[in-house]
Amino acid sequence: MSSEKRVLVTGISGFLGCHVAVALLERGYSVRGSIRDPARASQVRESFRAAGADITRLELCVLDLLDDRGWAEAAEGCRYLHHVASPFVLTMPKDKDALIRPAVEGTRRAIRAGLKAGHERIVLTSSVVAIDGGHLSYDRPFSTDDWTRVDDPRVNAYGKSKTLAEQQAWELVKSEGAQEKLAVINPGTILGPLLDDDPGTSVAIIQRLLKGEMPMIPNLILPYVDVRDVADAHVAAMTAPDAGGKRHIVANAGVPLPDVARMLRERFPERAKRIPARRMPAWMARAVAPFNQSLRDSRAWLDVSRSYDVSSGRQLLGRPLRPTREAVMASARSLLERGLA
Repeated sequence: MSSEKRVLVTGISGFLGCHVAVALLERGYSVRGSIRDPARASQVRESFRAAGADITRLELCVLDLLDDRGWAEAAEGCRYLHHVASPFVLTMPKDKDALIRPAVEGTRRAIRAGLKAGHERIVLTSSVVAIDGGHLSYDRPFSTDDWTRVDDPRVNAYGKSKTLAEQQAWELVKSEGAQEKLAVINPGTILGPLLDDDPGTSVAIIQRLLKGEMPMIPNLILPYVDVRDVADAHVAAMTAPDAGGKRHIVANAGVPLPDVARMLRERFPERAKRIPARRMPAWMARAVAPFNQSLRDSRAWLDVSRSYDVSSGRQLLGRPLRPTREAVMASARSLLERGLA
């Protein structure tokens, strides 16, 4: 594999990491992808083959976010780095460090390895949760100048992990005078087509709706985005001359979860009876949240509509984002075709 077109992608077995790697392979790059469990290597290769990717230009390596071993070797001989790997769950762990520590330490290892190997551009997957959490008011669009206030009690472990990890990345490149080498993608809640049978975390929201696992739907208002747009943004940020040294928000406007359920009922009428239609009143959601961990972890998004200045992400892509409805339907079709819902 020529280092001229070799790219290191961490977390290649994850929902986004897989799409980023496929997008790179489609554009003629060679990909070195990291996995944590070597036993998954054959499964990962098969999912890439099924997606139509040229796996002759794909190699796998084993990296752990909490272990120094292998990072220097993985980065050596690559021209670019996409650090996608980071823990993501719907239900927050009792110990916040179970998310925060691997996110921050993994980012530190990746950035240091990329800088030492002389990578031309390092693209970091962050999130809008590193921007919009813990603010006193949500009556204005959030921009790339905003940061989540991690000490606010409404910010859960995931929001804190993404914020601290991104801040760590900027601190490291600034200490080396290499700010222009780092480009950060801040996506919303990622949906879209699956490339394997693992629905991951965000698509699990659509899976739960299709399976009728929510008797009532809380009014969670999330800024969804299609995984294909997020992957394309990563690839664009890798080579765009003016993408370095900046954050790029890639997200649609927030859509209430009851509206997402309505989209599904209209598109899949044969499942309409199973997909929940009853909206949970705000007073009930707040009353239930202290006793329901999923609601408690998501309470910051209950009845709160956020908006974003997405000019940086749109400029990076050079086109509008796919609408939320398209991302929702792509997730649903994948789940149904794979027998996962």
